[in-house]
Amino acid sequence: MDPQTKNDNWDTSYEWRVVTLLGIGFGLVGLDRWIIAPLFPFIAADLGLAEGEIGRLAGVLGVVWGVFAIFSGRLADRVGHRKVLIPAILLFSLMSGLSGMVHGLVTLIWVRALMGAMEGTYCPTSFTAVAAASKPQRRGFNQGLQQSGFALLGLALGPIIATQLLGVVPSWRWVFWIVAIPGFVVGALLFFVLREPKDTQGGRLIGATATDASWMDAVRTPNILISMLALLCAMSCVFVLSAMVPVYLVNALGLTPGQMGVVTSAIGFGGFFGQFGWPGLSDRFGRKPLAILGFVGATITVLWFANTGASVTPLFVSLFICSFFCLGNVALITGPIATESAPAGLVAASIGIVVGAGEIFGGGVAPYIAGGIADNFGLPSVLHVALFGVALGIVVCLFLKETAPTKLAAQPAAAPAVADPAGPDAA
Repeated sequence: MDPQTKNDNWDTSYEWRVVTLLGIGFGLVGLDRWIIAPLFPFIAADLGLAEGEIGRLAGVLGVVWGVFAIFSGRLADRVGHRKVLIPAILLFSLMSGLSGMVHGLVTLIWVRALMGAMEGTYCPTSFTAVAAASKPQRRGFNQGLQQSGFALLGLALGPIIATQLLGVVPSWRWVFWIVAIPGFVVGALLFFVLREPKDTQGGRLIGATATDASWMDAVRTPNILISMLALLCAMSCVFVLSAMVPVYLVNALGLTPGQMGVVTSAIGFGGFFGQFGWPGLSDRFGRKPLAILGFVGATITVLWFANTGASVTPLFVSLFICSFFCLGNVALITGPIATESAPAGLVAASIGIVVGAGEIFGGGVAPYIAGGIADNFGLPSVLHVALFGVALGIVVCLFLKETAPTKLAAQPAAAPAVADPAGPDAA
């Protein structure tokens, strides 16, 4: 083994700098993406939009995100991480700021679609860059920790930041530019810190460097196909809730904007702990059993939330636990499972395929459908979309193949075949 890849010579300084910067970057992805949800009641009033338009806006962004995730992952495998990640974070931050300058639905859709394209470009490559920097025994934890920034900044602190800023700035338009600024700072820091996979210890271990492997090799990998379906299920729950719960709480349950901000933040706080805790536990207990258990827990708690009235504490607790399991599974599926299932040289491409499928259908189509359901059958009915997604996820994950290094190392090696000394014709 190359001495640079030995555990006692591991470059932990680079490992933690990359995890920190890419974690903050992915947190800003979440903040820029989801700040619009708690702001939407005020945007809708200003621009004259219907309640269901938030689902459609989330859906368009999710579909574009998914398409770009699929193709940008393979691009990053070929041209390197730096040429993909740094422009992506700078451009999605710019699009976030421009969201505050629109004056109609069509323009808002275009700006959010362009932002989704850049966030989808950032997503799979950032997961691969973290894997390339990570010691194998910490891979699940590190990839989950990086992804937890999405939940913490985007879904936990986002509603609080939005509602608090609205009290001190002239209008919702200012909020988009304020939250866009940190992205430019992180992009500049990545320029000086980030290395290409070939220059990292973990990049060589997971086969993240470019090869002549075909993109279709990833598509034909059974665990990648199952991961695509599983992520679709998880995202159809958490992203429908993220898009529709703020409007549901205010307009269906009658909560105040302040109460809505507190309850909605449970999605982020629960997801934050789930996204680094759940993949971290899978390092020890295995990827497959935790994926199944995560969907079981999410199914139970969606039912609890749907049957809770206008009481802040039970709503917060049920949403917190649901998000813990659901976003924990998102991090588990897109991080260690996709990474460890990928063919050599196709790690970013494989993650991109998984993320793309989940985003297009779970993050894009599902919220769009939920918006239509809300307009035709009422806001409470959108919770059935989330429930169906996580219940289906239980079944899908039964077909996963275990990939955790600790579990594979514990499996006994297949015994070598022993020739019959009497020969094949002894019978």
